[in-house]
Amino acid sequence: MKLTILGAGCWGLTLAYLLTNNFENITVWGRAQDLSEDLINNKHTSKPLEVQLDKKIEITSDMSSAIKDAEIILSVIATSGTRDVCENLKKSGIKNSQILVNASKGIELPSLMRMSQVIKDVLPEQKLAVLSGPTLAKEVLQGKPTAACIACEDIETAKFVQQKLNVADKFRLYTNTDVIGVELGGSLKNVIAIASGFAHEMGLGDNCAGTLLTRGMAEIVRVSIQLGANPSTLYGLSGIGDLIATCSSPLSRNFRVGKMLAQGKKINDILSELGSVAEGVKTSKAICELAKKLDIEVPVSNAIYEAVYTDITPKELLSKLMNRKLKQEERYV
Repeated sequence: MKLTILGAGCWGLTLAYLLTNNFENITVWGRAQDLSEDLINNKHTSKPLEVQLDKKIEITSDMSSAIKDAEIILSVIATSGTRDVCENLKKSGIKNSQILVNASKGIELPSLMRMSQVIKDVLPEQKLAVLSGPTLAKEVLQGKPTAACIACEDIETAKFVQQKLNVADKFRLYTNTDVIGVELGGSLKNVIAIASGFAHEMGLGDNCAGTLLTRGMAEIVRVSIQLGANPSTLYGLSGIGDLIATCSSPLSRNFRVGKMLAQGKKINDILSELGSVAEGVKTSKAICELAKKLDIEVPVSNAIYEAVYTDITPKELLSKLMNRKLKQEERYV
């Protein structure tokens, strides 16, 4: 059986490493400009993480050969590039029977579409599933255990992918049919992770950290329910599980973005220093636009949007959040 991974970034290469023994053949596709000679010739990269892949793994920039005969195609493409890659898949002859599994967490701008919606917009008949959960790449590379969720409206497809991608002792997978909830939980928590890193750098304490996670989760649930998610999904692996991991770990790129914002650095300099995508940056804009459209309050997300796109100071942001009009705490279950 063949697995194809689209995207030769940190998470894509980590998945190739993790799933080496699950498949007879594994191909990693990336744009030619993203594939180093070291990766092509030696199956090795040191940026942004040190990864040494098995010699059987093929690295290519040829989409047609990459997807040929693949039963499962894992898409680990940045949100901004997903639509173009889907157009490439269409031109390259992807078959409807091949299962496309999206593992990217974000919302497309300016359409405000979830990634599965973007994929279906280009490939309406494609078999599609979503992979999401607390999956910090460096810990996965180190062999530390985690669990994640495979979401698909067709439970049999979800079960098939679950069996093929599960890795004993390291990567435990659960199925779910709530694609909307799984996608939104994984996407929107990145904004709260930026807020968490911001507060950590300012030295605001553990009480503040707990408050941010709780109120941030309230925003995620509030928006997701309005968009059709099952509330219980948000309290699972792709919601609260992913939120806790990314909001408490310096391994999280979004957490690191928040820390650097609190240091007074500008977003372009931060992203250049990171050397990789932090989806929460663009998602902060997306959730604010969604909230405005739905007439929902998202004060934490709004604060991060201001931190990213304006010259507001950390002290001013904190004051705006803490001195809002008093209100009753909402209940969702």
